[in-house]
Amino acid sequence: MFGYINPDKPYLFIKDETLYNALYCGTCKCIGKSCGQLARTSLTYDIAFTSAIVHNIKGEDVVIKKKRCGLHFIKRRPMALPDDTTIALACMNTTLAYYKLCDDALDGDKKGIFRFLYKRGYKRVLKTHPVIAEIISRQMENQRAIEEKGSSIIDEACEPTALMMQELSDYLLGEHANGYTRQLFYAIGKWIYLVDAVDDYDKDVKKGRYNVLYNAYGFKTFHDVLETDRAELNFIFDYEFAQMREAIAHIRFYFNHDLTDNIIMRGIPLKTRALFDKACPRCDQDCANCGEERQLARETDAEGAEYEQEKS
Repeated sequence: MFGYINPDKPYLFIKDETLYNALYCGTCKCIGKSCGQLARTSLTYDIAFTSAIVHNIKGEDVVIKKKRCGLHFIKRRPMALPDDTTIALACMNTTLAYYKLCDDALDGDKKGIFRFLYKRGYKRVLKTHPVIAEIISRQMENQRAIEEKGSSIIDEACEPTALMMQELSDYLLGEHANGYTRQLFYAIGKWIYLVDAVDDYDKDVKKGRYNVLYNAYGFKTFHDVLETDRAELNFIFDYEFAQMREAIAHIRFYFNHDLTDNIIMRGIPLKTRALFDKACPRCDQDCANCGEERQLARETDAEGAEYEQEKS
């Protein structure tokens, strides 16, 4: 994953932040044991979110104990102990990082040279969780094929990443997977691809790399896209937000799910708005772009409040 999935911290309960950090630290330590110490450098909070929601849907309680690690060796900190799900997630994280850097190398990005850091860990994944490696490898190849033909169809370009997340969720959840879990992870995968295209838009255009949003809209900067087609982009992202909200409303959770609700209902829309703001910074005057963005922020807050009322 790419590090885009984060909570809205001002609205995060202390208990949930503790759980979130414990899952992150626990997965980090598990990566070291399962895929090697170098692979730990690839960890993102996306995996902590995935760990929280997968454990909850499967009804697997997380055991948290205070432990030390190499980076934070002075003070013990809460850390989730490894289990089968965490080991699988560690393998998933390492494989995604390896293939992301392989893709960067094919694109001529200098970051691709660091893929050697995860090659040994990837070889371990092939032995312990070959299904995870197969899913990611196959869908990354499909993604590469679509990008090489220069597709300008947004849904087509997002499909491999969305299907990859959907298939990985099926593998991780096992018998607990259903139509709504597939819908949720499909929407998350599609959002990840889209928000990455937004984040890299100007850089991709400058370096002549593929970007589906550039192929679809044709403007030199993402700011220009927002100037002319913001309503369409808002609709595309709002649809994915709606798909996520519908899915989590029908998924059975075994434990409290305030943490994952915060991330899905608030964190993901907030990250989208932040990337839009980077292209069109908020100004003192109510320009068209910032005015629409403020309206989107108010609507997101209202939807989150309505969901909280329904849940209670």
